[in-house]
Amino acid sequence: MSTPSPLRISAALSAEYRARLMSVAHEVNFAEGAQIFTEGGRADRFWIVRTGTVTLDVHVPGSKSAVIESLGPGELVGWSWLFRPYTWQFGAEAMTPVRTDEFDAAAVRMMMDADPAFGSAIGHWVGQVLAHRLLAARIRLLDRYAPHGSGSRL
Repeated sequence: MSTPSPLRISAALSAEYRARLMSVAHEVNFAEGAQIFTEGGRADRFWIVRTGTVTLDVHVPGSKSAVIESLGPGELVGWSWLFRPYTWQFGAEAMTPVRTDEFDAAAVRMMMDADPAFGSAIGHWVGQVLAHRLLAARIRLLDRYAPHGSGSRL
């Protein structure tokens, strides 16, 4: 028996908080190859994947962007909407046709401010996702750029 990932909404939030968050969602679909957002752009919304695969990437000057993670059903796409200056720190692309639930960031931040317990739950979830994504980015970039055999291990 496998344990649900604490990064997926189903494991991260109580049923009550999931329902409250989902009450402000609307479905948005992306075609395969669609750019969902680009690094440096305005982070004014976020998504939870329903079906399909989204990749996250980071710009590498003088090189092709480095893919740092693939996301699937139940996973959060975008965390920069929660932290000023609300600018995307990564890029995101639909690798397959993707169905998502989309959320207006300002509306969710207002809900969080209005109910501190709800806000704390969302903040902890996004914080866990953020920590995981930064570690994934570090590992991918070390794999790509660290000299092999240099002893540069985590």
